[in-house]
Amino acid sequence: MSGGLVALLDDIAALARIAAASVDDVAAGAAKAGAKAAGVVIDDAAVTPQYVSGADPSRELPMIKKIFWGSLRNKLLIILPALLLISAFVPWTIPFILMLGGTYLCYEGAEKVWHKLRGHHSADEDSPAVDRGPEAESKVVKGAITTDFILSCEIMVIAMNEVPDASLWVRALILIVVAIVITVAVYGAVALIVKMDDVGMHLAAKDSAGSQRFGELLVRGMPAVLGAITFIGTIAMLWVGGHIMLQGTHDLGWHTLYDLVHALEHPFAGFAVVGGFLAWLVNTLCSAVLGVIWGTIVMAVVTPLLKALPSNKAKANEDHGHGHADSAAADGNHAAAAQPPAKNDGGTAS
Repeated sequence: MSGGLVALLDDIAALARIAAASVDDVAAGAAKAGAKAAGVVIDDAAVTPQYVSGADPSRELPMIKKIFWGSLRNKLLIILPALLLISAFVPWTIPFILMLGGTYLCYEGAEKVWHKLRGHHSADEDSPAVDRGPEAESKVVKGAITTDFILSCEIMVIAMNEVPDASLWVRALILIVVAIVITVAVYGAVALIVKMDDVGMHLAAKDSAGSQRFGELLVRGMPAVLGAITFIGTIAMLWVGGHIMLQGTHDLGWHTLYDLVHALEHPFAGFAVVGGFLAWLVNTLCSAVLGVIWGTIVMAVVTPLLKALPSNKAKANEDHGHGHADSAAADGNHAAAAQPPAKNDGGTAS
């Protein structure tokens, strides 16, 4: 009897060790996968605050909560099962899916760079992201969740590509951990960023001079913080997208670019202490440059096609019509203002 009990305890201990090893594998895989997807995560965190810009302050957190749950549903109920099925039955498509996502990142990053250089701003940057009313709020939330879906796809594909040798169940657990941790981190940071100016205004109303100064500093500093996050997000998109394309071309047998970048890295790798960092920095810069070049090429092809779409043509015509109407109204106002006031022959009105 005691022998059976000892054997049972041994079996339980063995199962516990296996479970602990699996947990360690999942944790290590999730950390590795999440780190590689960090560039897209930064961009996600930079994009989302724009959707609640201009909203009633009392609706900011409820809107972020809706976007958070929509993002989590996208990752766990749509993207995760699709990726697991792809990895189980057609795994050879994953590099192409990854490169498609990398192309999207390069395109988005390059578009932001060129718009910034040319001094142009998109309509989303020039107008408030939300109008008052539940219908407008629902529309904004839906648009944010749609944009998040694209970024979430890229995050999850990058994460899964970092653990190709893990079993199907371990990959599933890793992706679940990545999905939950990244979504909580992104939207927790977004909520903090969005409400930081309110915190600053609250502190500025305090009696303490120190609290007032800190509150005013927060209020004045938040635009710069958002600008820095947007800049970092753009660089991260180009770096991650360019690196995906660099690795993808190498995996497909086109080694020239990959070998060139590693040849540029090699002299810096020999430096003591900082050699590894310098080599990584060279690789990152080369990847970002490749991202800009590839993104510009894609932008040159895609932009005319997007403008040719019927919906965009209709919108352009509508905007053109509004422009003429506004111009005519302005001309009418100027003409009315230029007319001398009419004489009042009937005396003073009572």
